[in-house]
Amino acid sequence: MTATGMHHRHGSASSGAWVSGWTGFAGVMMIFGGLMAIFQGIAAIAEDDVFVVTRNYAYNFNLTSWGWIHLVLGVLVVLAGAALFRGALWARIIGITVAGLSMIANFMWLPYQPVWAIVLIAVDAFVIWALCIGTGRD
Repeated sequence: MTATGMHHRHGSASSGAWVSGWTGFAGVMMIFGGLMAIFQGIAAIAEDDVFVVTRNYAYNFNLTSWGWIHLVLGVLVVLAGAALFRGALWARIIGITVAGLSMIANFMWLPYQPVWAIVLIAVDAFVIWALCIGTGRD
């Protein structure tokens, strides 16, 4: 057997093969971002007094409702991130979708925790970029 035969990829992305490269990076970052959103949601549900909101912000919503939104969205992001490790195309599509929703939710979360929201917006942007570059560059 030649040395080039040893580098042949067995299985395809849709056959449940483990992924590497940018897809793996996106999966790890989605799990991290989803866990952060879960903690964000729990903090908003449990302690309404820890958040200070500016009065004239255009997106002023009930903090407890936002907590539940972030909690549910965080769970979905973690599940989608875990599904990315199977290498399925549907996991990429779902990953891009939930990362986009998370980005929007964190933008609207800016008056409550600006630094945390900006960090999670950046994480979501990297996830979307990593999932959009395609499997050919993994």
